[in-house]
Amino acid sequence: MSVTLDIKLKRANKVYHEGETVAGVVTLCCKEPLQHNGIALSMDGIVNLQLSSKSVGVFEAFYNSVKPIPLISSSIEAAKAGKIPGGKTEIPFEFPLISKGNKVLYETYHGVFVNIQYTLRCDLKRPLLAKDLSRSCEFIVHSQPQKSKIVPTPVKFSITPETLQNVRERGQLPHFLIRGHLDATSCVISQPLTGEVQVDKSDVPIKSIELQLVRVETCGCAEGYARDATEIQNIQIAEGDVGHGLPIPVHMVFPRLFTCPTLETTNFKVEFEINVVVILQDDHLITENFPLKLCRV
Repeated sequence: MSVTLDIKLKRANKVYHEGETVAGVVTLCCKEPLQHNGIALSMDGIVNLQLSSKSVGVFEAFYNSVKPIPLISSSIEAAKAGKIPGGKTEIPFEFPLISKGNKVLYETYHGVFVNIQYTLRCDLKRPLLAKDLSRSCEFIVHSQPQKSKIVPTPVKFSITPETLQNVRERGQLPHFLIRGHLDATSCVISQPLTGEVQVDKSDVPIKSIELQLVRVETCGCAEGYARDATEIQNIQIAEGDVGHGLPIPVHMVFPRLFTCPTLETTNFKVEFEINVVVILQDDHLITENFPLKLCRV
């Protein structure tokens, strides 16, 4: 006998804030009446921390600090044991999104070594040989907007062979001057990062100019920590040998779920950086790094 179980939330975008109510319906579709031993609903919010392969075995103390951190957990009985008639049945539910104790509901974030996730799960228990049914559904939590206003402060930069770090043979570098600015490094997460890049001179033709958004995730404790930087997205803003003295606009939208407001807690940190990358025709790679502070207003 075919039975389908589904969870539908009232909000189409599935975005909630702390203090709001997560409401929806559990939908059951079956052709014939269905005997069951109860329908349970649970809501969980968990921070999952993972160590990168280079950090495994380095610190014994790590293994305690990278255990999953529960943020919220509650469950209700949607229906007592009984019979569900054939056809489509909808059972409404509501969960208040309130953290217990002094826990903070961090914003939903899907990273590599840090994952903050909120899920609803429905379990339908069935008698004897029939297989139990379960269904999960993720919803998104946004942190409360900060009260203070952000005043954007433009950051100017100038890249020459002399300003570069991590260079082995500076004398062999071609001469170049790349200038520009970012309109702000304290950014509102819902607004794009903007600015300009301008190539004033370059002895070697330019192959490509790119913008690289990087997440920097730190897991650990007082004994030590693992800090890992990984790429979120890379956008090419110029292709080929661009005209000298021509301003090239910088525009990058922060991707949903893969970014969150900059976060710092006792066990983990989530930070973001932007790299302006210029690739020359001879495959020299010139990179300028800017730490970003993301927030929600």
